[in-house]
Amino acid sequence: MTDVLAITEHRRDELRDVSLEMVTAGRDLADQTGGDLHLAVISGDVDDYADQANREGVDVIHTVEYGEEFNHDVYTQAIEQLYAELDPQYLLAPNSVNGLDYAPAVAEGLSLPLVTDVVDLEFEDGLTVTREQYGGKVETTIDVAEDHAAVTIRPAEWAQAEGDGDATIEAFDADIDEGQIQSTVTGYEEVAGGDVDISEADFLISIGRGIDEEANITLIESLVEATDATLSSSRPIVDNGWLPANRQVGQSGKVVTPDVYIAIGISGAVQHVAGMKGADTIVTINTDPNAPIWDLADYGIEDDLFEVVPALIEEFGGEVPDV
Repeated sequence: MTDVLAITEHRRDELRDVSLEMVTAGRDLADQTGGDLHLAVISGDVDDYADQANREGVDVIHTVEYGEEFNHDVYTQAIEQLYAELDPQYLLAPNSVNGLDYAPAVAEGLSLPLVTDVVDLEFEDGLTVTREQYGGKVETTIDVAEDHAAVTIRPAEWAQAEGDGDATIEAFDADIDEGQIQSTVTGYEEVAGGDVDISEADFLISIGRGIDEEANITLIESLVEATDATLSSSRPIVDNGWLPANRQVGQSGKVVTPDVYIAIGISGAVQHVAGMKGADTIVTINTDPNAPIWDLADYGIEDDLFEVVPALIEEFGGEVPDV
């Protein structure tokens, strides 16, 4: 009963990054409880997903072959049956659209307490979780009184697990009651403004209020082109209608984890920071030395962006536009 069971996630033929983040979170928790880490891979090309998820620290991977895409009723039945078979102490799921779809139903079906959107896990004579409240301004620690619990973890809070694993891969024969499957995925449709998925970008240049007016985005776009980066923004830029919603980084936008994140004219409000603090290297260009973004930045330039950005464009061989 000291084991941890984590549910991986895939979408449209790709294992999502949060699956590897859950390996890290699950391994750390299992080390604290003294148990093994089990992963579940449900639906789709389970053998391929299992190979991808077989990272250092995973003890057993259980595969459930049924359908291709996520289905609430399939996942709920498969997870409940696997949990009953393994009797782990804790069940981990991603705090994602899919995870939040099935986790409450599974917790209800298994009579488990459920804690969502967790950013830290500690175990010492019981589980203590950390959640953020009020837009990330306050951290709250919660002691889970029950010996068993279900938890959803926030994407981008843990590093992705690395290293080749030697987990045992076992097929789990879930008894799926087709009469209980009430819906099926019939296809996908891209929403308007979905030309770029900033959550997949390795290098983001992000803009905020400091650019002053929409016409100045042309200057930033020249830097983006010169550095082969992807353009993103804080919420005010989207609220003003200067960039589409799919470019927004933050609590009400996308969570991003690029290798490099350059924040230009962004103060660093907690709502924005919640979406980009997982970047490997953070650079800020800001005239305000007291802006919160400096607390997060690895490197920074305290100067006027309209002086710095043209110099960077020239340095990278680009052409500075007239703005």
